[in-house]
Amino acid sequence: MLDPHTLRGISYMRMKKNVKKDIHRRLSIIEGQVRGLQRMVEQNEYCIDIINQTQAVKKALSSFENLMLENHLSTHVIDQIKSGKHSKAIKEILSVYKISRKDG
Repeated sequence: MLDPHTLRGISYMRMKKNVKKDIHRRLSIIEGQVRGLQRMVEQNEYCIDIINQTQAVKKALSSFENLMLENHLSTHVIDQIKSGKHSKAIKEILSVYKISRKDG
């Protein structure tokens, strides 16, 4: 059984304290925005208003994703490079890059 702080032998709980606090704050905001969308649909709000709100949710998710990526690059990837796992670090960076290109 894997240690609860590891996944594939790599620590995944390593997150800077200030980042973790910001992550939780952003997720709370996103949760509130999604609940707002649910209310808007239940109350038969105007479609364009709902679509505008979905754009706010997308922007908030993108901001969350950017923060997670920044944390990952500045912790896990740096650790991989320092420990000589250059090809693993490059593979992860390219994987994230390819995923981000699909969203565009």
